[in-house]
Amino acid sequence: MKTLAPIVALSLLAAGGLAAQDTSKAAAPAAAPAAAAPTAIEVSDAVVAKSVVDRQPQDTGSAFTPDVGQLVCWTKVSGASGSSIHHVWFHGDTQVGDVELQVGGSPWRTWSKKSVPADWTGAWHVEVRDASGAVLKRLDFTVGQ
Repeated sequence: MKTLAPIVALSLLAAGGLAAQDTSKAAAPAAAPAAAAPTAIEVSDAVVAKSVVDRQPQDTGSAFTPDVGQLVCWTKVSGASGSSIHHVWFHGDTQVGDVELQVGGSPWRTWSKKSVPADWTGAWHVEVRDASGAVLKRLDFTVGQ
């Protein structure tokens, strides 16, 4: 009988080990939670203006006189909280400015200013871009002419 006890004990230990292996196979690993889809940034309003007063654009338009001196691109965005957008200014096809603007909430109003020399007449545009460079909105305007 003394020789039988160790064999029974080893058999019970082996069976317990197999049971532990069986339960690990039976329990499927929990699926990882799905990553939240990134929120799309939406430009709900954007204009070119002469100034901003109380966070609202003033004297908006698509044609300005050569003596305007400075213009503002005013933008209202949603879905960009905690990220940034860019206002990329062009005179003709030449990029003349790139302003990064932090977005602190949704919706969020923000703007950038660009000096406009009197002799820089002709076609202009501003592109509102997300942080990756994708164009969200384009505003065309002219100075002079």
